[in-house]
This record gives sequence, structure tokens and C-alpha cells, in this order.
Amino acid sequence: MKGIIGKKIGMTSIFDPNGKQIACTIVEAGPCVVSQVKTADVDGYNALQLAYGEKKEKNATKSEKNHFAKAQTAPKSFVKEFRDCTLEKALGEQVTVDIFAEGEKVDVVGTTKGKGFQGVVKRHGFHGVGEQSHGQHDRQRAPGSIGNSSDASRVFKGMRMAGRMGGDRVKMKGLQVVKIFPEKNYILISGSVPGHNGSIVLIQK
Repeated sequence: MKGIIGKKIGMTSIFDPNGKQIACTIVEAGPCVVSQVKTADVDGYNALQLAYGEKKEKNATKSEKNHFAKAQTAPKSFVKEFRDCTLEKALGEQVTVDIFAEGEKVDVVGTTKGKGFQGVVKRHGFHGVGEQSHGQHDRQRAPGSIGNSSDASRVFKGMRMAGRMGGDRVKMKGLQVVKIFPEKNYILISGSVPGHNGSIVLIQK
């Protein structure tokens, strides 16, 4: 497994050699610093800890400063472990976007946009109760019945109802690397990637 931490920039589209338009997400991937190398002998498992994003010295705790000092780097904002990483990197080395190749399939992990408290129409795609009749109003987006009265005498778990929507950790699998710009640390990935512009995403294979 190999991976890198990046920041979602936005979306664009490019044309392939056949003239087909491909919607892509631009991710600024790295450069990341190897802040710790974990081994099975010492830590019980093999992993590569990567750090990304500059952090002000005054905002870092003393333990964070000492941790990153071992890698001879400034404190970073985001830290992520990649277990059983196939990259041969030593402590303090950089991981850049060139670990991936164009045409390669990758998985992207991100946090979806938070929508707040939403009703059943937006959250679950309900059609609502229907047209209003005499004595009824504002029923178009109502959830309707949520169960029987006397038989179950309760609402079953998992009932689709209104509630908090979004803000979930989501992994998009099998996305293709369309193009790489090593000089800008940009990677173009086909399709959409979870999260708002400027959010942190993980690209792994």
C-alpha cells in the first residue's frame, strides 16, 4: 500500500486523445514528510507516518515539536499513518505526487460536506405525503407514517427519518489518475472526490 495526503482544490475537465471530455478533481498532493517509520519489532505493525501542511510554531505543543524535530522538519498540521506501506522511505524524507502514475487506479478518502439537520426528502429522497387537502397544509415534504400503532408499539431501529446529514468519512474506490503535474504537486483524478474545496483527502493504492 502507498499513499499521500493532499488538499482538494476544485474541479475541472480535460479532453483525452480521443476528444472525450473527462470531469476531474484537482488535488494538491504533498509534499509530505515521513515523520515516523513504524516497524513490527518495535510497534507491532509496519506503517509509514506522513505529515502534511505547515503549522505555526506557536500553535504546536511541546510534544509535537519534539516529534517533528526527530524528522528534522517544522511542525505539520495533518498526520496520517499508511499501514504496510510499500514506499522505501526513511525518516525525514519527502513523499511527492510522483509516487503515482497516470492511468493508475487509486482510492480517495475524504469527509463529505456537512448539510446540517435535513428532512426526509433531502436526506433519503422521499417524495413526501403528496398534495394537500382540506384541513392539511405543508404536507408535501412530510415523512408520513413511521410504523404501526398497537402491534409493534415502537419504532424499529434504522427507520429513515430526519436528522443530521453529511460530515461522513467516505472512500471513493477505483478512481483513475488522469494527469500529474509534478512541478505544482497537482494530481487530476477522474470524477468527484468527497469534501469541500480546501478539505484534506487521502489518496492511496
